[in-house]
Amino acid sequence: MPRRHQAAMLGKTERSFSLMAPDHDAPLVAVLLGNHQRIIMTTVTAPGISMTASALRRLYFVRFAFAIVWALVMFTTATHLGPLAVTLLVLYPLFDAAAAVIDARSSRATGSPTLLYLNVAISLLTAVGLAFAGASGIPAVLRVWGAWAIVAGLIQLIVGATRREMGGQWPMIISGGLSVIAGGSFIVSASGDNPALTTAIGYTIPGAILFLVSAIRLGRAVREN
Repeated sequence: MPRRHQAAMLGKTERSFSLMAPDHDAPLVAVLLGNHQRIIMTTVTAPGISMTASALRRLYFVRFAFAIVWALVMFTTATHLGPLAVTLLVLYPLFDAAAAVIDARSSRATGSPTLLYLNVAISLLTAVGLAFAGASGIPAVLRVWGAWAIVAGLIQLIVGATRREMGGQWPMIISGGLSVIAGGSFIVSASGDNPALTTAIGYTIPGAILFLVSAIRLGRAVREN
C-alpha cells in the first residue's frame, strides 16, 4: 500500500493505549484523535475502597476511645465481680457487635461481610454467656471471655488479611493474632490459683492502641487515594 494512503488511514484512525500511573497503579487511557493529537486522560480510581477506608478510620477512633475508657472504669471494680463489673463485661461484646454491624455496612463495596456478621452473632452469644458466667465467678467469666477472644481474634485476623490492599490493616492482623494468644491464656489462667480479671481487662489496652494506629494509617491511605 502506498505510504500516502497509510498516512491518511492513520490520520483517521483513533488509537488508544494504556499507561500505568507511577503512584497509584491506576491505568491512564490516552486517546489520540487525528492530526489534532488531543489527549484525553482518565484515571480509574477505586471510590469504594476510599470510602470504606474513611468510614473504618472513624470507627477505629471510636473503638480506641471506648476501649480505653472501658478499661479504666473496669480496673476500679476488677477485684470484685459485682453488678457493675458484670454489666461492664457484658457491655464490651455488645459494643463489639454494634461496631461489627457498622463495619459490615461500611465495607459492602469492598468485599463480603459474612465474617463480620458471624462476629456479630458470636459477640451477642458472648454477652449472654458473660451474664450467666457472672453468677458463677471469675473462672467462668475468664473461660467465656477467653473463648470469645480466640474466635473474634481469628475473624479479625482474616478480615484484616483480606483488606490489605486498603492499607492500614497490619495493626488489625497483629491485633487478631494477639487476641487468639491472649484468649488461650485466659482459659488457662481460669484453672489456676486466684484467677483475676485484671489480665482480661489489660488485654483490651494493646488492642485499643492498635485500633488507633490502624486509624492513623487509614488516614494516609484515604489521602493517597
